[in-house]
Amino acid sequence: MTRILSISILAGLAATVAARQAPQPGRLVFIGTYTGPNTNSQGIYAFRFNDSTGTLTPLGLKAETASPSFLAVGGSGRVLYAVNEVDEYKGAKAGSVTSFAVDAATGGLRALGVESTGGAAPCHVQCDKTGKFVAVANYTGGNIAMFPVGPDGRLVASSALLSGTGSGPNKARQQGPHAHQVVFDPTNHFLLEADLGIDRILVYRFDQASGRLTPNDPPSAVVTPGSGPRHLAFHPNGRFVFVINELSSTITSFAWEGAAGSLRSLGTVSTLPAGHTAENSTAEIAVHPNGRFLYGSNRGHDSLAVFSVAADGTLALVEHEPTRGKTPRNFTIDPTGKWLIAANQATGTLAVFAVDQKTGALSPAGPLASVGSPVCVLFWPQ
Repeated sequence: MTRILSISILAGLAATVAARQAPQPGRLVFIGTYTGPNTNSQGIYAFRFNDSTGTLTPLGLKAETASPSFLAVGGSGRVLYAVNEVDEYKGAKAGSVTSFAVDAATGGLRALGVESTGGAAPCHVQCDKTGKFVAVANYTGGNIAMFPVGPDGRLVASSALLSGTGSGPNKARQQGPHAHQVVFDPTNHFLLEADLGIDRILVYRFDQASGRLTPNDPPSAVVTPGSGPRHLAFHPNGRFVFVINELSSTITSFAWEGAAGSLRSLGTVSTLPAGHTAENSTAEIAVHPNGRFLYGSNRGHDSLAVFSVAADGTLALVEHEPTRGKTPRNFTIDPTGKWLIAANQATGTLAVFAVDQKTGALSPAGPLASVGSPVCVLFWPQ
């Protein structure tokens, strides 16, 4: 009887372990956060997203790391990169970037290595389309860094460190360069940098073999002085670029000439309702996978501005949808295009919305999910 009980217990334990290791239903979602006093966060968290119901199920803390404010996919879906948005690393005025091996079945993260970003307060990270290089934007440092990727996905020390020059009319925010985002173009031949401090979108030619960056000719495009370009998004057709301007609460549309790497302004629209005068700043921008809709987040008005995208790249307002929380930072559209998840930083919640496939309008779906100081929402590839 004892032997039978032992076999039964062992079988039960094996079944439990197998269940824990088996892939769970739903898409894996990672959340980057700010850590520190009064944030109620310790690092990177994971959720399972049910794309039938629009609900998020918490999987808990997956990596304890300092202010992993922005995340990116690398290594063909095997590695996660997180910038650590801090002002000092190993005694120098710099932040860091950490690479993690990902267990897609459980959402588990295993740290592979940490590298200095060569500038303080890194706020954005992206992997190039070959998976061989990773770019980082350093906000306070005002520069961008390029990292080669090692065989196991960990980063090698930075191979390039580049900065724009100048300033803007907003003396409190534009005293010098403030790199806010880095984005590889659809062909992977150019890297675009949104610099809030100098009101420019800088364009670099990117050598896919060496990772070398060289200023393009022309080297940049400008937005209205004092606008503070923060983030940008390419249209799926590769012919347009949309830039959200943090300081002026506007979006500027550009025509993108992919062969030359040049941008031509098509016009600018407000992200706010007519007559709105209260304090506001913008944060994130994204184009729907079908290319017909565009979204931008308002911090202060605490809404998502929804626009339709015309064939010529111009924008028309559809609606403003409240995010059911305060200070919506980053948001992302799921790979099916049916759902959008917004991170309300100040209230520590994630809000899910269903996307109307005909109009682009948003409808609240499911309950709010809680996580401390969410900054970035990343769907992991299945």
